[in-house]
Amino acid sequence: MGDMSKVVFMGTPDFAVPALQKLIETQTVVGVVTQPDKPAGRGKKLRPSPVKVVAQAAGIPVYQPKSLRRKEAAAPLWEWQPDVIVVAAFGQILRPHVLELPPHGCINVHASLLPRWRGASPIQHAILAGDTETGVCLMQMDVGLDTGPVYVCRSAPIAPTDTAATLHDRLAQLGAALLETHLDDIVDGRISPTPQDDSLSTYAPMIKKEDGRLDWSQSAAELERRVRAMTPWPGAFTSWRGELLKIRAAQLYAGNVPADQPGLVVERQGALVISTGDGGLQLLEVQLAGKKAMAVADFQRGHQDFIGSVLGSESADYTD
Repeated sequence: MGDMSKVVFMGTPDFAVPALQKLIETQTVVGVVTQPDKPAGRGKKLRPSPVKVVAQAAGIPVYQPKSLRRKEAAAPLWEWQPDVIVVAAFGQILRPHVLELPPHGCINVHASLLPRWRGASPIQHAILAGDTETGVCLMQMDVGLDTGPVYVCRSAPIAPTDTAATLHDRLAQLGAALLETHLDDIVDGRISPTPQDDSLSTYAPMIKKEDGRLDWSQSAAELERRVRAMTPWPGAFTSWRGELLKIRAAQLYAGNVPADQPGLVVERQGALVISTGDGGLQLLEVQLAGKKAMAVADFQRGHQDFIGSVLGSESADYTD
């Protein structure tokens, strides 16, 4: 075990927090780079990123550039003179003047088993695709998007009940554990990175609000995965009588449903089931726009015309 490395950490959302906390415990974190505070909530007050909150509590200097594209923007990083830069869900592509700044380069904590699911939303896409496992890799960053050579990966199973929220939290902890176990070895040159096989790569683009909309012509299995993949954000949704209806929880229904009318709400042995392009999706918890989330049985008691209606037949605009 050598001396602790001087680390600059770059990250923004909750996913990056366990990694930063672990680095604070095990290395010398000389500075943190995170995205600028963003307006949030009804009052649009500026809210610091989760990473900034942790860094400030630990007394670590924080730098919040709008962009690091220009060389001058990286000046504070030069002053910190890090041995290595560790990046986790920072939210900006890094240019050569940042990548080449520390002697040991920039190491990214990426929430997939690369080269599968390069890109901004690997956790959601792994669930959407029905993958049974995913994981976290530590990789050497280059100018591409998650294309650099990989030092070490650790896999994690995806449970049939996992949402993007539950999987996110487990992978964030796994990323922190990988840094604790392997960062010294990487910096000291005891692990060398292996190039990715580009022919096996898949891409996980940023999730948008519209990705939460349920298309009832898809199979029940795909729709059930989409509900879990879109939890907590943006949430899976459809429309009912022109209003936005969020599907907070659902499960596959084993029995028969009408095959010719996707989106039709039917009752089966006390369960409320939506007909899909293939099979039935049983609703468990729903939320009408502007109302509280509730068990579907409670919703149905207050909306007797729910059974027999067709979801998604009229459009409803998404609102938070």
